[in-house]
Amino acid sequence: MSSIGEELVFQLAKRGVDTVFGIPGVHTVELYRGLAGSGIRHVTPRHEQGAGFMADGYARVSGRPGVAFVITGPGLTNTLTAMGQARADSVPMLVVSGVNTLPSLGKGMGHLHELPDQQALASLVALSSERIETGGDLLPAIEAAFQACSAERPGPAHIEIPLDVAGDAFDAQTDIQMDREGIAPDEHKIARAVEMLQSAKRPVILAGGGIRKSPDLVRELAEKLGAPVVQTVNARGLLHSHPLGIPASPSLQAVRDLIGSADVVLAAGTELGPTDYDMYATGTMPHMRNLIRVDISEEQLARHPSALAIHGDAADVLTGLNAAIQTSLNDGTGAQRADQSRQRAFDEIGPEMQQLTLLLNAMRDVVPEAIVVGDSAQPIYAGNLYYDHDRPGGWFNAATGFGALGYGIPAAIGAALAADDAPVICITGDGGAQFSLPELMAAKDEGLPIIFIVWNNHGYQEIETSMQAVSVTVVGCDPTPPDFKAVAASCAIPFCVCPPETEAFVSALKTATETPGPVMIEIRAPKFTATN
Repeated sequence: MSSIGEELVFQLAKRGVDTVFGIPGVHTVELYRGLAGSGIRHVTPRHEQGAGFMADGYARVSGRPGVAFVITGPGLTNTLTAMGQARADSVPMLVVSGVNTLPSLGKGMGHLHELPDQQALASLVALSSERIETGGDLLPAIEAAFQACSAERPGPAHIEIPLDVAGDAFDAQTDIQMDREGIAPDEHKIARAVEMLQSAKRPVILAGGGIRKSPDLVRELAEKLGAPVVQTVNARGLLHSHPLGIPASPSLQAVRDLIGSADVVLAAGTELGPTDYDMYATGTMPHMRNLIRVDISEEQLARHPSALAIHGDAADVLTGLNAAIQTSLNDGTGAQRADQSRQRAFDEIGPEMQQLTLLLNAMRDVVPEAIVVGDSAQPIYAGNLYYDHDRPGGWFNAATGFGALGYGIPAAIGAALAADDAPVICITGDGGAQFSLPELMAAKDEGLPIIFIVWNNHGYQEIETSMQAVSVTVVGCDPTPPDFKAVAASCAIPFCVCPPETEAFVSALKTATETPGPVMIEIRAPKFTATN
C-alpha cells in the first residue's frame, strides 16, 4: 500500500507530469519517497523562487502545468513571487508544499517554518489552494488543481500536505475526473461579428497571448479582412515578416493612431492590460470603435466595455469567423496602413531603442526559431516596443504583467527542458541577473544548451530614467555588478564579452551556437550616468 505522498506523485505522473522543480527539505521528504521510481525528472534549483520561475517557463513552452515541490513556510513564500507572475500571465503552475502538523496549525507555537495561516496566504495568489488532511482529500485536491490549470483562464494552483499526513497510508479510491468540456462560442454572436467584420472598411485585429499558438488562424482572417494585426508582447511571432503584421506596442502613438482609425477592432485573447496598451501610464487606452472582444474568461470580458463580447477560446472563435467570412468591404489599404504604422512606430522609439532592436534582429538571424526568455533589461524593453520575432509563442518575458525581476535565468531553464530541440536564449540585465545567478548551476547540472546574454550597463537604467523624469535625485540605482566572467568560470560555463555592436555580437552568438551546454555572453554597454 502506498503512502499519500507516494500516491500524489503517482497521480501527477498519471496526468502527464514529466518534470518537477524542487529543493528537498525535511518537510517534503515523503513526496520524494515516490519520486525516484515515478519516471518524473527532478530538477534542483538553488532557490524556491527559481523553482517557480522554472515551472513558469516550462509551462509556457510545453502548454502543460509546470510543477514545483517546496517546503513549508519560507519555501512557499519564496515561491509566491513566481506564482504572482504566473497569475498575471495566465500560466498554468502547480505548487505542492509541505505544512506543519494538523494539530499545530494556527496555534502560533513557534514550530519550524510556521506561518499563521499558510493556505490563506497561498490562496491570495493561487486560483485554487487545497489542503490534504486525509487520504480522501487527495484526488479531489489534485483534480481541483488541474482544473485551475486548464479551465478558462489558467493560472497557479497550490496543494499543501501536513507533515503528519504525507506518510499516512493511502486507501485506493476511484479516480475523480471533473468535466472539462470546452466553451462553445455563441453562434449568434459569431454571426454578428461576421456582419461587422465583413462590412468594415478599415478593420484592425489586436492579437494577445491567448491566440499566440494559432498563427494560421490569425493569418487567414487578417488576409480575408485586409486587417493589420497588432501583436502584444505575448503574441509576438504570430505574423513574422507578414505585410499585415504590426510587431509593435499598442502603447506607441503610431499604433494607437492605427487602432483609432479603424472602423471595427477585433481584440482576440488579449486582456487589454496597461503594460501592453498604456505602458507610459497616460491613464488612457487607444480609442477602439466597434470593439469586438474574444476571450476565454467572462470576468475578463466584463472589465472593458465593447460593442460585442464573445466568450470562448480565441482559436475556436477565429475558426468560426474564418469559416463564415468570404469577402470584406475593406478599402484595400491594409498592407499600406500596416507598413506606415511599422515605419512610424520604429521612428517613434528613438535611436537607442532602434539600435537594440537591430541587435535583436541580428540575434534572430543567427539563431532562427529560438525561444527568447527575458528579464527586465534594456534589450527586452526595446523588443517589447518593437521587435518581429520568428516563432509564435517564442518571445516572453517578465517586463510586463507582474514584472518580477530575476525571472529570465530560471524561466529559460524551464523553457529549455520543455523545448523540443528548439534553441533557447535568455536576455537579462546585470541587475536582474543578480536576483537569480545561482540558477546557472542548474543549467550546468542539466547540460542545457541555453545562451545567457547579460546586458551589463552597470545599474538600473530604467529606474534612473524614471527618477529623473519626475525630478527625484537618483539614489540606489548603481549597484556594482559582479565579474560575470568569474561567475561563469565558477559555474564552468564558457564565457565571452563583447561591446553592444552588431558585428561583435553576431560573432559571439555564432561561437555560442557551436558550444555544447550553457554559454554566457556579456554585452558590456557604457555605464548609464544619471544627471539631475
